[in-house]
Amino acid sequence: PNFNKYGNVTFYTDNQTKTFRNDTPSDWFQHYMIGVNGLCSVYDPPVSYWCSENPSGGGAFAFRTPSGVTPKAGALPNLPYKDASTAIFFVWRPSRWANWMFEVDTYDVASQNFSFGRGGNQGARGNNNGGDYFVENVMEELDYPGEFFADLKAGVLYLNYNGTGAPPADMEVVVPQKQVLLNASGTQWDPVTNVQFKGITYTGSSYTYMMPHGVPSAGDWALERYGAIFLQGTEGAKFDGCTFDHLQGNAVMVSGYNRNATVTNSDFSYLGGNSVAAWGYTNETATDPGRPGVAIANYPKAGVDGTDGNHPRYTTVTSCTSREIGLYEKQSSFFVQAKTAESVIIGNVFFNGPRAGINANDGFGGGDEIAHNLVFSTCRESGDHGPFNSWDRQPFLTTIRTGEPDMIMQWREIHHNFFMDNYSPQEDVDNDDGSAFYHTHDNFLVYGGQGMKNDFGGHDNHHYNNIYGYVGRGLGVCAQLDGHEDFFYGNKVVMTGGDVGGLTCSGTGKTVVHDNEYFTQSGSITECKMPLAKWQAQGEDKNSSVGAIPSDAVIMGWASELLGINSE
Repeated sequence: PNFNKYGNVTFYTDNQTKTFRNDTPSDWFQHYMIGVNGLCSVYDPPVSYWCSENPSGGGAFAFRTPSGVTPKAGALPNLPYKDASTAIFFVWRPSRWANWMFEVDTYDVASQNFSFGRGGNQGARGNNNGGDYFVENVMEELDYPGEFFADLKAGVLYLNYNGTGAPPADMEVVVPQKQVLLNASGTQWDPVTNVQFKGITYTGSSYTYMMPHGVPSAGDWALERYGAIFLQGTEGAKFDGCTFDHLQGNAVMVSGYNRNATVTNSDFSYLGGNSVAAWGYTNETATDPGRPGVAIANYPKAGVDGTDGNHPRYTTVTSCTSREIGLYEKQSSFFVQAKTAESVIIGNVFFNGPRAGINANDGFGGGDEIAHNLVFSTCRESGDHGPFNSWDRQPFLTTIRTGEPDMIMQWREIHHNFFMDNYSPQEDVDNDDGSAFYHTHDNFLVYGGQGMKNDFGGHDNHHYNNIYGYVGRGLGVCAQLDGHEDFFYGNKVVMTGGDVGGLTCSGTGKTVVHDNEYFTQSGSITECKMPLAKWQAQGEDKNSSVGAIPSDAVIMGWASELLGINSE
């Protein structure tokens, strides 16, 4: 990385008493904090938690990206290039948490070194190095059927025809030009109201991965405020029975003030980014490209304050299908939210995505419901996560929980879902760094390293009445304060291992565990370093039992009863 490329970063840490959050034993994520400019100048606005003075959490360090690459001999066999000025490098971040795209600033033919120019803003987590990569839009790489090269200087499009013989004379080539196909934009004070779109097919939007991106909050994501459908300042917008197909960026962007934006009975397929993204505002910087001409008051002090209502609420996605998304930007999901509250994600089917199926980038407000969804074949191209993933590294002041300003979010409800973590299995519900106030219950959760997870200051995570199918262990949690313990009870846990998991067995923040049914290959299990019977003799894990793993038919029978699945 070139650490001096953009000059110095300006740190800001909020130290107001009213916005201090103190609910973990190790002082995790107590303060809202950001860094402005410096290496975060690649973003617009140039601000991120990951440029703050002390970013923390799993694998935490300050944001940076590699400055270029010298390919190993044979890695790009068509080198040298005559002209690399319009080439774009697609680079995986190590561990495959996201990918970056870079234009080429300079290309040294003698050394075969490519120095990166604009780009590197498509993910929030940086690294000194890049992972595996590919390059596009150089003439010498036009060597495989279906590929194309756009000679922007000459205004000529070259296509390697994928067929026998010459292309037919009437062959049609579609070159998308528009990034936004429908824009409904008002303001919080003069919103666009009750616009409805029914049975419309949206297709052929242009790519947005090289457009300005911002870091919406302290999760791992960066986003562009673009979508084939762009909503900002709306109330009651509805898309019913629509098709979103072959869109090269996000399908639907719900930006800033929106109330009751709804997508229902619709289908998403072959998208460059997310199916639906919801992203609100707080006042972090003097200007924001999403709010052109708006004088932003009280920044950065107001960055922690979400009480002004300039964020999506009651965003509803129901009875939709989504597949083959994140074809370009790999940090993409069926639904992602940041600075957004009280979303309703019910009755959807999602599969075949590169990263987590549903993502909550922060703990802003809460009150969301995720229910009756079927999600599988997620994280097909990336490391860790599963059907659902969350973070909560950055506290926010909202009125969602009580109607009054409050630093504690309303409980999120995750229930009656069928989640299958069949790629890169970590957890079906991956509550990462600081995640808190989750009721996860009455779900069928198949595969994964463990059933319940909390780490790096996570707390108030309640898993109950779930069926876990072939998980490594029941749970793995971190230290917590009294009154903020995790709960794990009333679950059926079919395990590939022989231990209940990592829990706080005594002392402060003791994990509450009881009334579970454990099933192992041996028919026995340990908990807190002793056989279950011995642990129970001490008055612990009351009314739980252990037995041998039942047949798949029995497990599916439990799931059918729990989820109301009728088999013919």
